[in-house]
Amino acid sequence: MTLYRLGYVAMSVNLQNASPSQTMTYKRFSEIRDVEAARRKLERIAKSNLHNCLRLLKHNKAHDIHFFRLSSRLVPLATHEELQGWDYLNPIKEDLRELGAYAMENKMRLDFHPDHFVVINSPDQGIFKTSMGVLKYHYLLLHHMGLDPTHRCVFHLGGRYKDKEKSLERFIENWALVPSGIQKTVMIENDDTSYTLADGLYVCEKLNIPLVFDLHHHYANHEGEKWEEQWPRVVDTWSHSPLPVKMHISSPKSEKDFKSHADFIDLEMFLEFVKKTNGSTDQIDCMIEAKQKDEALFRLVEELKQHPSIDMQDDSSFIWKG
Repeated sequence: MTLYRLGYVAMSVNLQNASPSQTMTYKRFSEIRDVEAARRKLERIAKSNLHNCLRLLKHNKAHDIHFFRLSSRLVPLATHEELQGWDYLNPIKEDLRELGAYAMENKMRLDFHPDHFVVINSPDQGIFKTSMGVLKYHYLLLHHMGLDPTHRCVFHLGGRYKDKEKSLERFIENWALVPSGIQKTVMIENDDTSYTLADGLYVCEKLNIPLVFDLHHHYANHEGEKWEEQWPRVVDTWSHSPLPVKMHISSPKSEKDFKSHADFIDLEMFLEFVKKTNGSTDQIDCMIEAKQKDEALFRLVEELKQHPSIDMQDDSSFIWKG
């Protein structure tokens, strides 16, 4: 029997004035003549974002939510090329420690999903270098939170660059250039356009990286294979991880706009996944990627509570009785 835990992404639609992604553009930054004053403003924004993150974790605790994706925009412009050398960490170290301590005290799983411009398989060395800078930023945030960075950052395999097979192999070749500490943070997700579940498994099994299965992406991008036949391989990629298996659940916005995320989760689509994976591993953490954020989680929970085969363990975790 498998325990399923639900989580959501980055921000709440129920908690007011709690954005963890407040920012400032580089254009606005460069308009402030006093560079130190401009940096202090960025630091104040970062501290506010972290304060709101802590509010979000307290909101999650009140609703038994143990799984949460942090915003990658906690520190505005931290990886901008024009701000290299800015010590953005020192002013927020205490805030990061407090956030991490709260998560650990309440046994919460936190992770990141760095933006799409993290591309390991790019033939452009400049893009690869920028990608390493972004991953290092995430690593350092986790480190200063006191969290083990292992398997906390999920991203896609990258672009096709007119030759999918060659680009897939380039990911494997470039992996040797990724610092070992950053390698440990990485999880790979099948995407909705370029690389299928089978592609992800090929790379993950070669490089010993956990695969985060995205059900919606699979339906949008596959080559006829049935995901449930590959599921044991997905689970096996997590065999060396200190964390439970992770997956992403979202629903198509419409038949016409299939790849876009809907506001909420389609119960039957999710239960199909649950029924086919129950018993395959002790625990699966399911990250809800829906426009209505925590409200989508709350609505899904209410629907699950009404289902005769669902046994809720708390307000966001359940088992399938069959």
